[in-house]
Amino acid sequence: MSYPFKEIEEKWQKLWQEKSLFSAKSSPEKKKYYLLEMFPYPSGKIHMGHVRNYTIGDVAARFKIMQGYNVLHPMGFDAFGQPAENAAIKNKSKPDAWTHKCIEWMEKELKKMGFSYDWEREVSTCDAGYYKWNQWIFLKMFEQGLAYKKASNVNWCPSCLTTLANEEVIDAGCWRCHSKVEQKELEQWYLKITEYKERLLEDLKLLDAWPDRVKAMQNNWIGKSEGVEIFFRLKESGEKIPVFTTRQDTIFGATYIVLAPEHPAVSGIIKGKAQEKEVLKFIAKVSKETKAIRASSEVKKEGVFTGSFAVNPVNNETIPIWVADYVLMEYGTGAIMAVPTHDQRDFLFAKEHKLPMRVVIQSSDQPRLPLDKQGGQGLTTNDQLTEAYEGDGTQVNSAQFDGLPNQEAKKKIAEWMEKAGIGKIQTHWRLRDWLISRQRYWGTPIPIIYCPKCGVVPVPYGDLPVELPEDAPFTGEGGSPLGKVKKFVEVSCPKCEAAARRETDTMATFFDSSWYFLRFCSPKDSSAPFDTKEARYWMPVDQYIGGIEHAILHLLYSRFFTKFFKDLGMVDFGEPFSRLLTQGMVLKDGEVMSKSRGNIVDPDSIISKYGADTLRLFVLFAAPPETELEWDDAAIEGSFKFLNRVWRIQENLREKADPALIRSLHKAIKKVTEDIGEFKFNTAIAGLMELTNAVYQYGADKEVFVRLVVMLSPLAPHFCEELWQRMGNSESILKTPWPEYDPKWLIEDTVTIVIQVNGKLRSKLDVTPNIATDALKELVLADEKLKPWIQNKPLKSFIIVPKKLVNIVV
Repeated sequence: MSYPFKEIEEKWQKLWQEKSLFSAKSSPEKKKYYLLEMFPYPSGKIHMGHVRNYTIGDVAARFKIMQGYNVLHPMGFDAFGQPAENAAIKNKSKPDAWTHKCIEWMEKELKKMGFSYDWEREVSTCDAGYYKWNQWIFLKMFEQGLAYKKASNVNWCPSCLTTLANEEVIDAGCWRCHSKVEQKELEQWYLKITEYKERLLEDLKLLDAWPDRVKAMQNNWIGKSEGVEIFFRLKESGEKIPVFTTRQDTIFGATYIVLAPEHPAVSGIIKGKAQEKEVLKFIAKVSKETKAIRASSEVKKEGVFTGSFAVNPVNNETIPIWVADYVLMEYGTGAIMAVPTHDQRDFLFAKEHKLPMRVVIQSSDQPRLPLDKQGGQGLTTNDQLTEAYEGDGTQVNSAQFDGLPNQEAKKKIAEWMEKAGIGKIQTHWRLRDWLISRQRYWGTPIPIIYCPKCGVVPVPYGDLPVELPEDAPFTGEGGSPLGKVKKFVEVSCPKCEAAARRETDTMATFFDSSWYFLRFCSPKDSSAPFDTKEARYWMPVDQYIGGIEHAILHLLYSRFFTKFFKDLGMVDFGEPFSRLLTQGMVLKDGEVMSKSRGNIVDPDSIISKYGADTLRLFVLFAAPPETELEWDDAAIEGSFKFLNRVWRIQENLREKADPALIRSLHKAIKKVTEDIGEFKFNTAIAGLMELTNAVYQYGADKEVFVRLVVMLSPLAPHFCEELWQRMGNSESILKTPWPEYDPKWLIEDTVTIVIQVNGKLRSKLDVTPNIATDALKELVLADEKLKPWIQNKPLKSFIIVPKKLVNIVV
């Protein structure tokens, strides 16, 4: 008969809530532990990804509580965003009503899993009491010159007359009406994250407990590049065209340059040329493409000749100027030098357009190419190369630098160009300022007023929050719904009281999640974003858990905000998360679970059939946290059977334990303690299963069973609370100290030695761990089981692996 999981889980969830068991309070005399999982968007139902993420965190939180830590384990909702607005349009409802209904449902689902959240600290980013502080932070950044407005291109749907997030552009079309998406220039608000680029890059070195993969992704996104800005010049006018490169060692191989279609020099260099109309037509075409498509390596690159030429300053060679879609104004200077022999993208483009190539770096195993007939400059025909050579080698066709290793030549060429005034050694960054404007309703209103007399005026702090109007229309067309609410838009200027208008853009939802971990320290504070004293106690977060998909944006923005708060004197630390764990996705039939694939497993169905503790145990046992987890119905059944096996032990307890069982217990305590501490939950569970087997083998001792249940409790809390109470305990098992092992019980009385003959298993012997070599050899050779294999055969060698194996070679 199975244990009554439904009755047990409902009982303990109710008791935990009544006793506020997980309520956290700062206590300077206790060592704190702040554990946080990335808070969810309130979609209404939790999925298996949520279950896995939050179960990992819950085990760690319960484990730390039992180790004596003062644990903060909060939960909230990242509640602003496009889905709520889409639901309002579809259902003709209000985004706030839909969102709060989803939050209410999700809270119930999370509580059914038995997670140890301090619900008294719950925050929802769509509440005015939260987004008031978004606006406060924005105003502080505005005062510091870190928030500013400028014109920029956005994704624009000509049918819906609205902007689209990059995620809403599907196959170059609008997700809603499938119209082809265009690029449109709008005035947008930015945050100057680039002011913090050096610190964001340098401080990655402090994050020892972050995955290397995440740090590499952030490092690449920040993108510090040291190279040379080379001064090409227009052949006709002598006007300078700066080109930044990190491959100055290939400058003698530059056979054309390419400008971004948006480059300010383009209009001048095509004026009056036969190619002018063709170039303008191409620019208009490219303006409708998203930057993601233009930069994609999967898409064929297109371009046109401008009719103009530039002069390569290192050899005074005249080379053509092209305009191409793959060069973006945001990167470098918006112009590149093309070296098709040593850059694959340039190579493919040159092949397509029959442009010349010149090898300037020769690898030791690369066949030497013939010189051209025009004077030995190393030009090759298009059919002589099959791909670009991007590796290291020796400089050739590079004037005075011939014969140098290219890495050595890089430095010498850079110094030579700077001294000659034809280039400048520079550092460029990939990181760009953060665009936070959204022409949407369901987000934080940007607290800015535009006055015809005073210009851009920040909303006074005393007037915060600027609240969202409840009567905004939702049609899905024509830009932000806020712009259609007269009483919201039309205001008086705070400075001169003249008629003015309010900003109708809202903030990107990443703004909300860039500091929520600080709000959890004092969620009810009405005088500041967070109480600095509470933040100094709880922060930084000791363990942060979430998906790898947030490796760049959310984590980078959170680091930026933390450094900004430090500059304001609000915190005394520079990094928000000490340790980071990125859990893998949950798969079914080899693919990520999704409604579109029809491979969803609903957590509710598993809880109804097996209980939350079985589901928790399965997601922890099936795979290590960082790896993908493949759903397995049979393994769910196995987890359920294990819990029932432990449940039955209580029926046959005795007072005295077999020494072998005591030894198994202490080995398990050591293993489980170490494994849970290192988030190796699957091997910790394996250790508990081994101990359970030992209980069945040697007999069920009460003291051993007590410790088994205590160690199992972070993983299956309802189940263990019930067993704990049935053993006569009135306090929650969570208040029980974590067990410690006794080292003396880890010393083995005997070890089993495997005996092989010519590499094949032939026998086993139980011996004392520290048996002398001669004594072991005597025992082995006297073993009757080995005689058929070694008798009358010359002994070539006798190999011993201490405490494990003997291999006899005959």
